[in-house]
Amino acid sequence: MKQRYHNSQKEVKGMNTAELREQFLIEELMKNGEVVFTYSHYDRIIVGGAVPTTKALALENYPMLKADFFLERRELGVINVGGEGSITVDGTTYDVAKKDCLYISRGSKEVSFTSVSASEPAQFYILSAPAHKEYPTTLMKEAAATPVVLGSADTSNHRTIHKYIYADGIQSCQLVMGLTTLTTGSVWNTMPSHTHDRRMEAYFYFDLAEDQTLFHFMGEPQETRHLLVHNHQAIISPPWSIHSGCGTASYSFIWGMGGENQDYGDMDIIKITDIK
Repeated sequence: MKQRYHNSQKEVKGMNTAELREQFLIEELMKNGEVVFTYSHYDRIIVGGAVPTTKALALENYPMLKADFFLERRELGVINVGGEGSITVDGTTYDVAKKDCLYISRGSKEVSFTSVSASEPAQFYILSAPAHKEYPTTLMKEAAATPVVLGSADTSNHRTIHKYIYADGIQSCQLVMGLTTLTTGSVWNTMPSHTHDRRMEAYFYFDLAEDQTLFHFMGEPQETRHLLVHNHQAIISPPWSIHSGCGTASYSFIWGMGGENQDYGDMDIIKITDIK
């Protein structure tokens, strides 16, 4: 498990491209036959990926968590972005197809990830936050996540949002998680952009063609920076930073965070004409 530490606005203003990528971009998340994790000290969020192929992959414990098992004091959300798969939690198995979400409760001791086909493996995106209360392990299929359609083709941001773990969906201690899919021909996400000063956010981009790329914009609203992102890469976004993207083709992304409330609308909108 790799670690990423806090960076202030002042530090970020002076970073070059390589330094920005080292601090905020997670380049390798989906590796066949492995579980990969990055621990961010922003809100102590853990971002990860699990790609089981010929055998199941277990959610192991890590010494840096100072816990008897991974979910002793944590909760976890998983969204599959690959082939058919399943997740077993303390002896109960859940079938998790592409764009399905499984919330796993604090206190769950044995978790494993499996693919139906090694040639078309499941690709499980994982987000974990500290938790002080247990909520039931819950599976939500994509069809059950009431879609919200926003934007338009005129502004190149026609998109559908699926909310999974939030105040009116799957109940959690503090984790919030969902995904957004852009319509073919639309390329802008989260525009107008926003910040939410009391919680960081992690973005994971997927379904972006391998020969395409995406410009992810970050930084203070009047002091922006950008990172070039490819398929199956993730961004750690500080609480003071905007988080918007523009692709060279359409794509999908998973958003997630942990904070002091689970109100999806808790954001400070930045006027497009005010961004610099």
